[in-house]
Amino acid sequence: MLPSPIEVMQAFVSELPLLLENSVITLQEAFIGLFLGVSVGFCAAVLMDTFDILYKAFYPLLIITQTIPSVAIAPLLVLWFGYEMTPKIVLIVISTFFPVTVGLLDGFRSADKDAIGLLRSMGAGCLQIFRYIKFPSALPQLFSGLRIAAAYSVVGAVISEWLGGFGGLGVYMTRVKKAFAFDKMFAVIFLISAISLALMALVGFTEKKCMPYRNIDNKGEKI
Repeated sequence: MLPSPIEVMQAFVSELPLLLENSVITLQEAFIGLFLGVSVGFCAAVLMDTFDILYKAFYPLLIITQTIPSVAIAPLLVLWFGYEMTPKIVLIVISTFFPVTVGLLDGFRSADKDAIGLLRSMGAGCLQIFRYIKFPSALPQLFSGLRIAAAYSVVGAVISEWLGGFGGLGVYMTRVKKAFAFDKMFAVIFLISAISLALMALVGFTEKKCMPYRNIDNKGEKI
């Protein structure tokens, strides 16, 4: 039932062309869904921070969306949108916008009140306060949410592919599972984990480029 590590590596090497072919489909779904999820999360966070009535109305609904398992939503999306890429992207958006929205909201609301009051006393408008105070203070929470969303995007794509599709790592997993090819099953699991780790590392690299000051201590030396 459990293949040896050597058998898993042999399966990975022998199936590498097919794994890469299916990885392209899964990555397309993950990137498109992640981009849309981050965009929706950013807009939702800005609107709920700007208008308190929207925060009170939609934040509870935001929490409720995360109490529904993705496996329960995926079959409905397949029935509504078919077996193409659309239901996969919708599921990824549902999975990824939440950590981005919550992270940005916490960042916006933890902005320095004294700095905001200072800018207002100098005649700054809402856009200037958002640009110079709120958004910079929310960047750490934004990238924390992005790390979670990057991992969720790959997992969401694979889960949606389990229930229907013509290609992708989830479809490949379903096929090898039915064939009881456990060595290939472990090979694709390791590949999915590697892709998730690579996306999280990419987010960390982007964070360092966007916030180089976080890598410098009080003495001006790089950490």
